[in-house]
Amino acid sequence: MSEPARPDVPQQSEHEPERRPDQAPARGVRALTGEEFSAAQAIGGVRGLVEAVLPGLVFVVAFVVFTPNLVIPLVASVVAALVLVVARLVQRTPVTQALGGLLGIAIGVVWAWTSGEAENYYAGGLLVNAAYLVVLLGSILIRRPAVGYVVEALRAGLTPERVKAEAEAGTSPFAAITAWRDDPAKMRTYAIATWLWVGLFGLRLAVKTPLYFAGDIAWLGTFHLLLGVPLWALVLYLTWYVVRRPAQPRA
Repeated sequence: MSEPARPDVPQQSEHEPERRPDQAPARGVRALTGEEFSAAQAIGGVRGLVEAVLPGLVFVVAFVVFTPNLVIPLVASVVAALVLVVARLVQRTPVTQALGGLLGIAIGVVWAWTSGEAENYYAGGLLVNAAYLVVLLGSILIRRPAVGYVVEALRAGLTPERVKAEAEAGTSPFAAITAWRDDPAKMRTYAIATWLWVGLFGLRLAVKTPLYFAGDIAWLGTFHLLLGVPLWALVLYLTWYVVRRPAQPRA
């Protein structure tokens, strides 16, 4: 049951379009609530693809060329990630995605450098994928599919400011993202969508873990790229297709 709108807590009607026709499709997981889906826009366009792929690609190529020297590929991947961050700073564009990539690269580099094993460049990513797999699978088993919370939070426009305003008004700020659990149809929809992400992380682990323990850096790096952004974009699209709302007839 929805509450009357208050001036200090902006709300959106259930029948209001997610975006105006002149707005571009959203990026990342925000694309799940759009009326349309653009894979290119979801990954941040060509630039977003380059930022996600370049440091890892540089590492693999440098490792193959300069084996068994581990220093050169590690330094080269860090330099590539730093260049991407600096380019955004110079152009005064948001650096969140580039900084996130730099952090991930830094963790892999430190791990590989301290251990002296090139495969540990990918160890952090494997652990992150395993953690996501456990959380998502657990959410399905307890009948609280995680994708449902993400999608409903995005649709409700849940932000820290809104949570604070709702709490100060004496109402639950999370009511909008939990009501769907009483709807069997939505439960099935979000369970299917969550299984898609379980499949993504499961596939990554199934393919890359044996290569990690075998120390096959060339193939490990190759599948790291192939099962990265391309597979993520595909699963994001399939999730959007499953959870999208029926199009509203135009006036």
